[in-house]
Amino acid sequence: MTFGLNTCRERDHMTEITVNMSFENSFRGSLSGQRGEVAIGSNDAGQMAPYELLLGALGACYYSTFLGIAEKMKLQFERAEFTIHGVKRDEVPTTLREVNMLLTIHGAADQKGFDRAASLAGKYCSIHATLEKVAKMHTELRFV
Repeated sequence: MTFGLNTCRERDHMTEITVNMSFENSFRGSLSGQRGEVAIGSNDAGQMAPYELLLGALGACYYSTFLGIAEKMKLQFERAEFTIHGVKRDEVPTTLREVNMLLTIHGAADQKGFDRAASLAGKYCSIHATLEKVAKMHTELRFV
């Protein structure tokens, strides 16, 4: 396997993704990919901790999947917001025990169909499918 800088390509029906990370001689660094950069750490403002990154990745994957399903179902809404809360186990390794996602839908023309779209997004989002192997996953929909 060859590692290149910031690559994302399909090969043999598999998608390869490479990110680059750089750290100081402490837990302060950066994560960069093909589309941007994020500061990583645990003490300074503007830095994301590992589980914040993981929950953010879950939200982005889930919403991308949800959006595709909503478009196919012709569901109309103005925008969406997520609050994702994770609870880690005390036992080592401290994997997630539970994840609660609150998806707030703004300006929905009709609430019908959104429960189905949310359920399907959980089924087809690969990060959700990965996390549900170790954690209880809950999704709540709210409409504003």
